[in-house]
Amino acid sequence: MSFEPNILGFLCNWCSYAGADLAGVGRIQYPTNLKIIRVMCSGRVDPAFIMQALRLGADGVIVLGCHPGDCHYLTGNYETILKIAFTRKLLSLIGMENRLNLDWVSAAEGIRFGKVIDDFTKQIKALGPSPLLKEMENAALIEKFRALELSAESDRLRLLVARQRKVIERENVYGIRIPENNFDSTLVNAISDEYRRNRILLSLKNQPNSIKQLAKRLELETDEVLSHILALKTRGLITIEKVEGVSPVYTTI
Repeated sequence: MSFEPNILGFLCNWCSYAGADLAGVGRIQYPTNLKIIRVMCSGRVDPAFIMQALRLGADGVIVLGCHPGDCHYLTGNYETILKIAFTRKLLSLIGMENRLNLDWVSAAEGIRFGKVIDDFTKQIKALGPSPLLKEMENAALIEKFRALELSAESDRLRLLVARQRKVIERENVYGIRIPENNFDSTLVNAISDEYRRNRILLSLKNQPNSIKQLAKRLELETDEVLSHILALKTRGLITIEKVEGVSPVYTTI
């Protein structure tokens, strides 16, 4: 039996949803795997929505908006570009970035809508079913994905993404504009830090551990685990439960 993917699409009201409607009126053939959620603007699609869709059973997620420069809200789709790039960076940590796609379809592009959906459906078919659906086989992956979800909701990362256009396109109060590559590197490092800290939090929530135990379980260097432990302790998220020999055993608060 061939695999038929379950694909969720977030379509903006003013362009891509109208393009989908035109495809229907014009009887343009495209795969029926797509389930549509209409949003007023693609810029309203939060990374947390995408992560939740993948966790709840979507094999792939596609976001369709107005072509850049044609947004009903002027700059909404430019925000979309940054949010999807951020979400793909998150998903790349567990090799699932190809299950998310962003594209543009205008209200007059019914034929293009059909092709975009057909291409993405073929892409997901080639990838196969989402590994998150096999809970018994992929418990470790699901735990990693949960850490990604928590990272997507992080205030620190949300602030970085929200300020990205401003800091790379304009000078700050000191007359300095941050190069895009420098900002991207900062964002990647911040994503990595938040992901690993959330993995530590989830691990400690299940069972109190020492730094050495965490390093072994999470396959990290002890120095890196220590730095994250100090950051989490400063935030008031973990505490020392007891001391075994000379090793503190940490747990969540």
